[in-house]
Amino acid sequence: MGIVLKQSFKNTLLIIVGFAIGAVNTIWFYPRFLQEEYYGLVTFLLSSSNLLMPLTAFGVQYTIIKFYAGYTDPKEQDRFLFTMLVMPLFIALPFAFIGNLFYEAISEWLSVENPIVKQYTFVIYLIAVATAYFEIFYAWSKVQLKSVFGNLLKEIFPRAVVFFLLIGFSAGLFSKTAFIYFLTAGYFVRVLLMMCYAFYLRKPVLRWQVPANLGAILKYTSYVILAGSAGTILLDIDKFMLPQHEAIAITAYYSVAIYIGSVVEMPGRAMSQIVNPITALAINQNDWKKIASLYKQISINLMLVSGWLFILINVNIRQLYAFMESTLHTENYTLGIPIVLMISLTKLYHMILGNNGAIISNSSHFRVLLPYGVLMALSVYFLNSYLIPTMGMNGAAFSTFIVVLVFNTLKLWFVKSTFKFSPFSHKSMLLAVVLIVFYAGFVTWDFNFNPWVNILCKSGIVTVLYFLVVYYLRISKDANELVTALFKKRREWF
Repeated sequence: MGIVLKQSFKNTLLIIVGFAIGAVNTIWFYPRFLQEEYYGLVTFLLSSSNLLMPLTAFGVQYTIIKFYAGYTDPKEQDRFLFTMLVMPLFIALPFAFIGNLFYEAISEWLSVENPIVKQYTFVIYLIAVATAYFEIFYAWSKVQLKSVFGNLLKEIFPRAVVFFLLIGFSAGLFSKTAFIYFLTAGYFVRVLLMMCYAFYLRKPVLRWQVPANLGAILKYTSYVILAGSAGTILLDIDKFMLPQHEAIAITAYYSVAIYIGSVVEMPGRAMSQIVNPITALAINQNDWKKIASLYKQISINLMLVSGWLFILINVNIRQLYAFMESTLHTENYTLGIPIVLMISLTKLYHMILGNNGAIISNSSHFRVLLPYGVLMALSVYFLNSYLIPTMGMNGAAFSTFIVVLVFNTLKLWFVKSTFKFSPFSHKSMLLAVVLIVFYAGFVTWDFNFNPWVNILCKSGIVTVLYFLVVYYLRISKDANELVTALFKKRREWF
């Protein structure tokens, strides 16, 4: 676990910084500087591009991670990597041709409820292509077990671009239209930086021969293309479908709630960058004992940290929205409070499953991911089609909650029945009780202070009590060893 903990720690710091910048953008700058209509527009464009991205990338980012470790000959590795660079073009170029041919019809369809979308429809494709190749170059670096720089570009760079663009817009340096175009350009700058770093780690060699196992590669990409991005699709399809039924400003309120609830998955996003390649390597080496151990270890550690974030978010959410209401002079954003609870619950459940998805996608049973991904996407689509017109954005969140609960439980069952190991232990059940007690005990209790003072005081009390309890209950061996090591260093310093 040495390299996992080391790079996960660095990735966690980067993600914390990224989420902090994103929080300023999402909770303060976007609502304050952009009209709700334009904030909703930006959210719609980015979410639509995220939906298109998996098809454009053709699952290559997951294919690199699965197959690279299986090659021992450097020439075969070069041949494989070069093929991976070219393969998405067979999807991206036809998409560009079809999009150009039917651009008017597509833009009219997307802008039926919100005409503001029509002018910017082409942005969806451009960002999708840039994001697809960013993920491919990022996977290129991850198989070299170097994930930190890519994580910086993934988590911090786009949020920093938005941060400075919003400041520039608020200062009157450019228009709202220019803001969207500059934001699009930022995604292309990011992919160029990622490409340079990936090629620095391992230079590409032009080998026009295809890999000997091309058939297996194409079969894998076809199966993993949707399922690999199922989590992203779930949330982004909500933001895509909301403007089809509601005013686009509703997407802005929904986006804020989604962002707050998604903070729960922050530790998992950090750890997955390095855990997924290690899981793939262990499977290629047929080391199932190591995988079973890693499965339990990751699950309990993510449950501990993500559970703590879940409690902090939901016991402070009313005060956070009270602050937004007082500074933005609108109560519309407070409509997202129940959405935060539903989304944070889905994220917590997803974190508890640890590297469940990586085990399936990198094993010989990856084929199950195609029907899984398709059924998941169809389920959330039909639930949204029914619940959004009747419940609005709460219906979108409830759809996501139901689908994640059902399909993640199916994944949990599949790994248990197929590989005969589970991420849970008696410590998992004990920690679940701790989380329920802390949530129930603090959710209705507040100080009569300024919202920010209330949040700081309450968070401090919850944090100290929570980690004291999990430490003395010995919930996580890794966490206890980390605390012990920190106390030893502290004594050395003093």
